[in-house]
Amino acid sequence: MDIRKFFKSFIFAFHGIIYVIKSEQNFRFHLLSAVIVVIASTATGLSKYEWIIIIMLICGMFMIELVNASIERVVDLTSPDFHQLALHAKDLAAGACLVYAICCAIVGLIIFVPKWWGIIF
Repeated sequence: MDIRKFFKSFIFAFHGIIYVIKSEQNFRFHLLSAVIVVIASTATGLSKYEWIIIIMLICGMFMIELVNASIERVVDLTSPDFHQLALHAKDLAAGACLVYAICCAIVGLIIFVPKWWGIIF
């Protein structure tokens, strides 16, 4: 195992994360949402297991946005002209992000609403 190659792979990964933050509006939206959720989680006083769920949901959203951006780039590279299958591939990847975001919202409501309900009433 070449240790230099190993550490270089981390540098490439960080470059990818910086690139997606700079280039993808949806990723920045999810980043802002994650900050708000972490603040709300801290203020709400979640249990250790609820924190684990929140962290997994946030990281999962980041991962799926990274994969979506990757798919969009590969499709654009391989099909620079309009093609219906290219459109479907990009729409499917975006749809996966939407499904996961809805899942995150539902789980977030399941965790937070009972806690907030007790605070409000």
